[in-house]
Amino acid sequence: MPTGRPREFDVEERLDRALDVFWRQGYEGTALSDLTEAMGINRPSLYAAYGNKEALFRKVLDRYAEGPAGYVRSALEQPSARAVAEAVLTGAIEVTTNGPGGCLFVQGALVTGRQNETARREIEDRRRRSEEMLAGRFERARDEGDLPSDTDTAALARYVWSVSYGLSVQAAAGTSREDLRRVADTALRAVPPDGRSGQ
Repeated sequence: MPTGRPREFDVEERLDRALDVFWRQGYEGTALSDLTEAMGINRPSLYAAYGNKEALFRKVLDRYAEGPAGYVRSALEQPSARAVAEAVLTGAIEVTTNGPGGCLFVQGALVTGRQNETARREIEDRRRRSEEMLAGRFERARDEGDLPSDTDTAALARYVWSVSYGLSVQAAAGTSREDLRRVADTALRAVPPDGRSGQ
């Protein structure tokens, strides 16, 4: 069985183009013709390299998590719970004000209807895993005495992510970076103080 001609394009570079399209237009708002035009390839090449639209979207979400949203991983490595929360919110502001607008995970979920349940569930699963990772980091902080012993770490993680999602929506609506930072600063006051110092 013939294997066909080798690919004459950079798979990763074209994936970045697809990311930009999905980020700007959302899953439902993106047609295959939008993708092939932006990526500079035809449908057979798209299917051969990435699979169908859903498979391509999953690859785009991976790319987004590793690239623009990579701040989440580094945020979890911050030395204190407050620094972790601050890094999450600061990172969200940077990504949502430098990119096409908003967060791909947030905007994608908001505009993806039930007729595209697979894509919607994929986004929601990734958001849930992010909350669980943050809750786990806060649990460690509580165990180390960095957070008060009675801290509800799951609720705190959901709170921080809820603020982050809200910042994304505000950014997509055109709120300035300075105003978003003021919101983040206000939200950080609700993060419990360092349990080791009582401050």
